[in-house]
Amino acid sequence: MADDMSDFFASKAQWVGGGDPIPAPVPPPPPASRRQARQNRKRDRRRRKARLFVALAAVVVVVVCVVTGVNYIHHAPARIEPTKSVAADWPGPGNDPVEFSVESGQGADEIARNLVTAGVVKSPDAFLQALANAGSSSSIQPGTFQLRTHMKAADAAAILTDPKQAGGFLQVRAGDRSRDVIERAAQISGVSKSDFDQIIAAQGQGILPQEAAGSFEGWLEPGAYDVKKLKSAQEILKTMVDKRVAKLNALGVPQGADRERVLNIASITEAEVNKPEYYGKVARVIDNRLGTGMSLGMDSTVAYSKNVSALKLTNDMLNDTSDPYNTRVHPGLPPTPIGNAGDAAIQAAMNPEAGNWLYFVTVNMDTGETKFTDSSSEFDGFAREYKEWESHHNG
Repeated sequence: MADDMSDFFASKAQWVGGGDPIPAPVPPPPPASRRQARQNRKRDRRRRKARLFVALAAVVVVVVCVVTGVNYIHHAPARIEPTKSVAADWPGPGNDPVEFSVESGQGADEIARNLVTAGVVKSPDAFLQALANAGSSSSIQPGTFQLRTHMKAADAAAILTDPKQAGGFLQVRAGDRSRDVIERAAQISGVSKSDFDQIIAAQGQGILPQEAAGSFEGWLEPGAYDVKKLKSAQEILKTMVDKRVAKLNALGVPQGADRERVLNIASITEAEVNKPEYYGKVARVIDNRLGTGMSLGMDSTVAYSKNVSALKLTNDMLNDTSDPYNTRVHPGLPPTPIGNAGDAAIQAAMNPEAGNWLYFVTVNMDTGETKFTDSSSEFDGFAREYKEWESHHNG
């Protein structure tokens, strides 16, 4: 069979062109048997699979290389340390004096732009960076500050975050007495103290609500006031009273005589303890004493009348029966509130904590620890505990 096939291809071969004739290709010999044919087919399949595997592997390698390259290019900037730009800043310390005001509620960005406009700092970014470097505990205070043109941003930030440097804004704190607030208002605003005194003598006519009974005590809302921009004593006082009335309305404090009573109790509560956690209990003691006909016996009311701190009270002051604010000898509440209470004390006066306490003593003036009881003998023990603390700290 093989010889016949060779003869066939040989007879069909033709010569074209010169040179030696090209021998006809010789086909591979046929398999010797069916078993050999099957083995050949298996071998061919294995070869095809191998070639396919090699091709797929090559494709995977190419794809991985491409993805890796694209990913590297895409993320390369993140691995390169960016060049940090330095915000434009003056070297300081500054030139001409500048009076710069910060309004309550202004943001740092707005203040930074205003500083640039005023010629104080060279760029907003320099000031904002200096403010960030000062830390989260530093915040810009409202008020009027004495700065200079061409200041280093860090120096400007240090002044604007220092409450002691703030002027122009009147800060009314919870517990402040109205006489002290009005004194500071006159000093900061430049308005004559006599203008305030005239309004007080006229019992706040046109400013105070009827339930205040002509007294500003308790009716000045705590907060910050730009009194330099308010043109008169009338405008300054009316602004604080109007804000107080608005706050009382927002807190749901009853109208009329009940409103004055709440402010009176809240002011005593604010003056007696320095921790809001005790406000509700103190308000309850006041209510319980009023309900049983006991005198309040609060030293804070006498201290208000004598215009001293409670620690400066003398026995003569405490025994002065002519003093209408002496709640040791006169029953009921004092004639007016004894300060401008904050929100927490007002809410405590409206909603006292449930309890049967009649006495309380602050046994440690450093920590403010205060103990409550309905027992007079236990109260005497608390008083001795305070005296012991006092002997260790005032001896």
